[in-house]
Parts: sequence; C-alpha cells; structure tokens
Amino acid sequence: MNMELRFEQFNESPVYFFRRCGYHFQGEERGEWSFVMRLSGGDFPRFHIYAKMDGDDLLLNLHLDQKRPSYEGSHAHAGEYEGPGIIEEGMRIKAFHRPEYENKNKAFR
Repeated sequence: MNMELRFEQFNESPVYFFRRCGYHFQGEERGEWSFVMRLSGGDFPRFHIYAKMDGDDLLLNLHLDQKRPSYEGSHAHAGEYEGPGIIEEGMRIKAFHRPEYENKNKAFR
C-alpha cells in the first residue's frame, strides 16, 4: 500500500508545491498529477507521487521506484510502498506545507 497523505484546505498550485519539495512534474492522467524526485544521477531509484484534488484538499500517494519496469509494455516495477524511507519522505513533504507559501489564486490548479 502506498503512503497516503492529505493536505486540508490546500490553496497552492500542486505543481509549484511539489517543485519546492524537489519533485519534477511528469504529467497528468485521469485527474491525477504525477511527480518524481530522483535519488541519484540516474532515472532510478526515485520517489514517485500521484496527487489529486478532493474538493479543497490535496491527496497524495507516495512510493519509491527502485528500478525501471522489467519488460516492454509493463508498468510494473520494483517499488517500495512502506518503511522508514517512505515515512521520512512523507514527513519531509509535510514540512513544506506552510500557509505563508499558499497561493490564493486557484487558477493555477
């Protein structure tokens, strides 16, 4: 299971927020944004976030991708969904959510 976090009354652009956290925007699909943060010079390992708005709240799912999918056409990968590294990264992200950075203009969502 992914680590799930909820930020209530989230008034900042998710793309800007995750950029401040060190993540890069990957794209949007089916109403969810995808963000990654590499942990080394290569593409993997990397933290991977799926985020979406739920009313005024931002919901995110966090996991660690250890390596690229094993074979062409597959989306399965060696991922970690729990453990101390995931918890620590979740706490680090929560520390970035501060009211003084909130953008009240919701047009950026």
